[in-house]
Amino acid sequence: MIPEGNIEILIDEKTIASRVDEVADQINRHYGTSEVLLVCILKGAFIFAADLIRRITSPCTIDFMIVSSYGDEIETSGEIRIVKDLQKSIFRKKILIVEDIVDTGLTLDHLIKYLDSRGPDEIRICTLLNKKDARRVEVPVDFCAFEVGNDFVIGYGLDYSQYFRNLPYVGKMVSSGDSSDQTA
Repeated sequence: MIPEGNIEILIDEKTIASRVDEVADQINRHYGTSEVLLVCILKGAFIFAADLIRRITSPCTIDFMIVSSYGDEIETSGEIRIVKDLQKSIFRKKILIVEDIVDTGLTLDHLIKYLDSRGPDEIRICTLLNKKDARRVEVPVDFCAFEVGNDFVIGYGLDYSQYFRNLPYVGKMVSSGDSSDQTA
């Protein structure tokens, strides 16, 4: 069911595009001519990853994983499941995990340990949004487009019960007639 209320835009489309360019430049400087495997975490990171990979000039490939700790909830269950794994070996490869948002750090911490056990040369993290105030486990974030507060955010790939991924901006739900920081 789609929640009632209005959406307050936190990061507009133009600002996102500009910042994706800047993050891609940082990635290009880091990897140079080295090959990198982007690991896009579905479903939330697919729009960010699509925009990002078109701006990466280093030799790269992409694969996808589905890692779940939320289901359709707005708070993590704490139970982390690998729903879809990588298709090929990552042994001795440079890995760039592309995330939509890093909040508690629980899922990403689990994912880093899981992938590291498979022998890559390097694992780096790139995220659209970094929510440091929600962190329960510290994780390294190497490339970050935006720092955000502890609001529940939607749009540009992020969802509420699978809705709102298609919004071209990042926003938050605000109850009708209320412009406070109330979230979904």
